[in-house]
Amino acid sequence: MRAGMKRVLTILCTLFLVSLFVFLAFGAISGDAASRLLGTQATPERLAALRAEMGLDAPQLVQYFRWLGAFVTGDMGTSYSYSMPVSEMLAQKLPLTGALTLIAFFIIVCVSIPLGIVCAKREGGLLDRSVTVLCQIMMAVPPSFTGILFTYLFGLTAKLFVVGSLPAWRADPAGHLVYLFFPALAVALPRIAMTTKLLRSAILTEAARPYVRTSMSRGMSRTRILYAHVLRNAAPSVVTFLAMTFADIVAGSVVVEQIFVLPGIGRLLLASISNRDAPVVQAIVVLLALVVVLANLAADALNRRIDPRLRSK
Repeated sequence: MRAGMKRVLTILCTLFLVSLFVFLAFGAISGDAASRLLGTQATPERLAALRAEMGLDAPQLVQYFRWLGAFVTGDMGTSYSYSMPVSEMLAQKLPLTGALTLIAFFIIVCVSIPLGIVCAKREGGLLDRSVTVLCQIMMAVPPSFTGILFTYLFGLTAKLFVVGSLPAWRADPAGHLVYLFFPALAVALPRIAMTTKLLRSAILTEAARPYVRTSMSRGMSRTRILYAHVLRNAAPSVVTFLAMTFADIVAGSVVVEQIFVLPGIGRLLLASISNRDAPVVQAIVVLLALVVVLANLAADALNRRIDPRLRSK
C-alpha cells in the first residue's frame, strides 16, 4: 500500500513540475495568443481587451493555477486558435499518434530482440560484425533524414503510398497501415540499433558470470542456459530501456508527422507552439509526461515479475 501511494505521489509531483516548467518557459517566449489572433489589426486597446477576455492580463502564476484548477477537474481548457475544447482536439489526434507509436514499438521489439540474441550467440562471427556496423550506421542517421528518404523512395518513386494523403481507416484499412508503416519504421530504425546492442551486451555480460560455467559443468546446454537463466537475468535492463524507448517514440513522432503530413499530436503541438496556444501545448506536454511516467512504472512492474530479487526493493 505504501509503495503504491509513493508511486502515485511520484506521478503527481512529476506532472506538476513538468506543467509548471512548461507554463513558465512558454510565458517567457515573446508574443502571446492575443497578438497572433489580431495580427496586423492589433492596437493597444484591442490587445488589452482581448487579453482581458482570454485571461492573459493576470500574472503568470495566477494564470497557471487557474489552468491547473480546471485541469484537475477534467477541463483542459479551450484552444485560443481553434476555439474548441482541447480535450476534443486531443481525442481527434490521439488515435493516429497512438497507432504510429504502437507500430513503431512493435517493429522494434520484433526485430531487435531476436537480432540481439542471435548476435550474442554468434559473438565475433560475420553476422555479429555485420549487424554491429549496421547498428552504428542506423544510430547515426536521424529519423528526419530517414523519413525524407522513405517519402522519396517508397512514396514518390515506388508509389507505395501518396505523400500527404493518409487513407481513412474505415475506407481503406490496408492502405492506412501501409502509410503508417513507413513513418513508424523511420522512427524505429535507430531504436532497433540501440536495443539490439544493449541486449547483445547484456546477454554477453550475463554469459560471463560464474553461474553459467557452473551450469555448463553440470551438463546443461548453452541454449538451455541462455533461455532459462541468461535472458531472464538480462531482461530487466532491456525492459527498462524499452520503456524509455516507448516514450522516446512519442517524441520522435513529432518529426515524422511533419514529414509524412500526418494529422497527429506532433503536428498539433508544433502548430500550437507557433500560435502561442498555451492550453493545447500544456495539455499535450502533460500527456507526454504521463506516458513517460506510466511506461517506466510498467517497466518496473514487469521487472519485478521477471526478477523476484527486485520485489523486496
